[in-house]
This record gives sequence, C-alpha cells and structure tokens, in this order.
Amino acid sequence: MSTSKQVESSESASSEDGRSFREEFDRLDRTIAEQMDRLGVPTLRIALGVVFIWFGGLKVIGGSPAAELVASTVYLVPPELFVPILGVWEVLIGLCLLYRPLIRVGILLLFLQMPGTFLPIVLLPDVVFATFPHGLTVEGQYIIKNLVIIGAALVVGGTVRETVGED
Repeated sequence: MSTSKQVESSESASSEDGRSFREEFDRLDRTIAEQMDRLGVPTLRIALGVVFIWFGGLKVIGGSPAAELVASTVYLVPPELFVPILGVWEVLIGLCLLYRPLIRVGILLLFLQMPGTFLPIVLLPDVVFATFPHGLTVEGQYIIKNLVIIGAALVVGGTVRETVGED
C-alpha cells in the first residue's frame, strides 16, 4: 500500500472513530438528559417536602438553630408560641408537597410564608450582613437560600395540572 493510501485510510478510520465517538456521546447524553427530565421534578418536590418537614420539625421540638432569628424578627407574638406554630406550618408545607393531590395547598402555604423569611434583611440587617450589601453572615446565607426554595416551588407548582402518570 502506498504512503498516500495509508494516510487516507488512517484519516478515514480516524474520522469514523470521531463520528462514532460523537454519536455514542450524543446517545449517552440524550439518555442522561431524558432520565434527569423524568426524575428532576419529582426529586425536587420530595426534597422540598423533606426540607420543610425537617426544618419545621426542629422548630416544633425546640431544636432549630433559626429559632433565635425568628424570635428576634417577630415582635407581635411571643416566640415560645410563634416558633412552634411556624414549625407546624412548615411541616404542613412539607407534607402537602409529598402528597401530590395537596401540592397546590403546599405551594400556597409556602408562598404565604416566604415573605416573612426575608424580614430579617430589613429588620435586622446587622444580623444578616457582615458587610452590606454583599457580605452575608451565616444567618444571611440561611435567608438568601430561600431564593432557591422559591425557584424550586415555582418549578413544582408548574406541574400541578399534569396527570399523575406524568409524575
């Protein structure tokens, strides 16, 4: 075989391997994306439910690290009454998110509660910011993470009109 034919043959095999690799990668990528699409929203819904049950349960039993922040923010109701009630509210949100027919109720309860979670930014900026407006304390980070919860709730809430078989 001449040198030019060997080069052509080598380039052809290399081209076929590259195309084959790209085709295999595309197939694998498509499969992974389809699985993520199928599992993403149900996983997000369950994760939200677990987080609300967990955080709320800690408030009910008096073990929440956020209890002092909540108590410092709410002036109208005694903290020993308000914190456990807030905990029950959060547990209800979580339970509603876990039981598909009640997702709408859970989303409603969640969106009624969310504005209150941002109150410390206005009422207690010295607790929320180490350096205003970008340097958050741990408490500030705890509050700002609620933006992710809001986004997740919007995604989950967008599925309430889907049939159960699509979940």
